[in-house]
Amino acid sequence: IKVGLVGCGGRGTGAGIIDCAESSPGIQLTAIGDLFQDHLEAAPETIKKNLGRRNLAVDDIYKVTKETTFLGFDAYQKVIDSGVDMVILTTPPNFRPQHFKYAVEAGKHVFIEKPIAVD
Repeated sequence: IKVGLVGCGGRGTGAGIIDCAESSPGIQLTAIGDLFQDHLEAAPETIKKNLGRRNLAVDDIYKVTKETTFLGFDAYQKVIDSGVDMVILTTPPNFRPQHFKYAVEAGKHVFIEKPIAVD
């Protein structure tokens, strides 16, 4: 299962992708995106470190490349359009309605943490 991560702060690079990777064999993180450059730059090391802490096969799971690392307000679209099967949305809740809508319209499975959205 190819997974994309939208939101590379503490929740995304910690519990978001790590719990997903632990849930089933064959999980591959193939794309990441964030609004903030510093989150995006820190994400690979943080994710790999957290995978290692849980004794998960880092090289089998972490498949993100420079071409599948996205920055900016449209990063969520690029992650979703990158060929992933599923997307994990761990952005602030006020962004999630449009992210969720786009993912559903693209036919992707979605893990979205609560609160799902701010109304």
